[in-house]
Amino acid sequence: MAVLTQRLQLLIDEDRFARLAQEAERRGSSVAALVREAIDATFPPSFPSRSAAAELLLGAEPIRIGGWAETKAEIELMYGGDA
Repeated sequence: MAVLTQRLQLLIDEDRFARLAQEAERRGSSVAALVREAIDATFPPSFPSRSAAAELLLGAEPIRIGGWAETKAEIELMYGGDA
């Protein structure tokens, strides 16, 4: 977890604050945590380099992919056998 060192003062209207407070209470969180989460979702951190992105991708868990018979059966199920 990042060390929180920067303070931000933000003025918002009562409706927005009420929505934030209600959601924070529902999640058992703070309004500040919701704001940080919204910032991260809207402006995700960028990778420092292409190599770091490649390392992250290559280090991911493999995805299980079935054989052709299984894949064909799934396609036929999805599209009613017209595949």
